Amino acid sequence: MSDCCTPDGSCHTSESKTVYQVNGVGSAHCQGIVTKAVEALDDIKAVEVEIGTGLVTVTTSAKPDEALDKLIAKTVDEAGYDFAGRVDG
Repeated sequence: MSDCCTPDGSCHTSESKTVYQVNGVGSAHCQGIVTKAVEALDDIKAVEVEIGTGLVTVTTSAKPDEALDKLIAKTVDEAGYDFAGRVDG
């Protein structure tokens, strides 16, 4: 067991999950485009895109800030989709 883990086996990491709304994700093709575009960004560990709802869950190595939000917005826009902002959890 490493020093970052608690006795119950859970680990404390600096990962953070943030959910964004992207309009226009209506198929697996769209899902793939948005996923590939966002996961190519620095500090992105994982991306999950829901078809239909357009909810994009982004796992980052640190807490996302306004600069990352803007970068994701620009990336989604350049991929041809409408970035609608963060979804409050």
